Amino acid sequence: MKILVLAPHPFYQDRGTPIAVDLLIQALTGEGHQVDCLCFNEGSDREYPNFRLYRANSLPRVEGIRPGFSGKKLWLDLFFFLKFIGLFLRNRYDVVHAVEESAFMAMLMCKLFRRRFVYDMDSSMATQLVDKSDSLRKVEGTLHWIESLPMRTATAVVPVCDALADTVYRYRQEGVFILKDVSLASPEPVEQPQENLRQSLGIDGPMMMYIGNLESYQGIDLLVESMALALESVPDAHAVIIGGEDAHIAAYRQKCEKLKIDKRVHLIGKRPVAQISAYMSQADLLLSPRVHGVNTPMKVYSYLDSGVAVLATRLPTHTQVMTDEVGFLAGDTPSEFADVMVEALKNPELRQQKAAAARVLIEREHSVTAFRRKLKEVYDYIIRSA
Repeated sequence: MKILVLAPHPFYQDRGTPIAVDLLIQALTGEGHQVDCLCFNEGSDREYPNFRLYRANSLPRVEGIRPGFSGKKLWLDLFFFLKFIGLFLRNRYDVVHAVEESAFMAMLMCKLFRRRFVYDMDSSMATQLVDKSDSLRKVEGTLHWIESLPMRTATAVVPVCDALADTVYRYRQEGVFILKDVSLASPEPVEQPQENLRQSLGIDGPMMMYIGNLESYQGIDLLVESMALALESVPDAHAVIIGGEDAHIAAYRQKCEKLKIDKRVHLIGKRPVAQISAYMSQADLLLSPRVHGVNTPMKVYSYLDSGVAVLATRLPTHTQVMTDEVGFLAGDTPSEFADVMVEALKNPELRQQKAAAARVLIEREHSVTAFRRKLKEVYDYIIRSA
């Protein structure tokens, strides 16, 4: 089939949604489909057989697009939609595979021209908006109703996790396929990091690690506040934070200084995704302190596949994948998170047990093979619905 993937974000970049779209494109082209992808102007090019990449440029040019809703993203969406219309009218696509807010664009055009479209639902846009601005809570019901429109009209809906699937099931039962993310960890990393973190950072005790962006929903405030409490019981512990923009890094360094833990919390900036396995292997405990959202962070799958134990908040964003058997789960207050952090650091054998169980889970349910098999089910359904 001839498929247009709508990816309204920078592509390719080493972060969650662009990585997921890259996996999607590789799987679709691997099945022999002709795939075009429309994305924002930022990012590096990707080259695959049967694949063409198009970029939407704005006037004036907009750069520095971060995850989540923003004025920049809204402005770029206008030019993205215009570019989409041109591609849609020029090329007779069999299916439009729409990610995030582009589902509304696909809904309008595909309904008008009687084409099929897939709503690739990797988050709840309504929930994200309400979490970002409390003033929107009074219209939360309306936002969820608007969000439901592409769920109702798409040929198929592909939520990324169970919690989002529960939302979709309120509006339809047929054509819903849960397509969870996969682990990017590898037992033999493609690229070895040049640095030994323990050596370069002077770490002489247990080392915890967080990898990802530093947006507020990720719970970095919870991480550092919990760390300040945990150091009372495990004074030689360190936390390494990989990722983030310069402004966020500076802000959290300042916070660590105020908490007097700046010698124990190391914000070292971004590192290549190709090196993720090698960095994780240096840690004693991996951290996912996320406090908002229902979709499971992509990094959690790699964490669970790393052979290193994971500590995460006991919230649906994690519990729909993790259990107490495969990881350490804690409440989302500093005292609760710190208590479990201390428990994990003081019990190396328990860490090993949970890490081993986590790897079995990932191999069974969240491998690239499982992802491709589930995606094939989606497109087999699309073909039958023609």
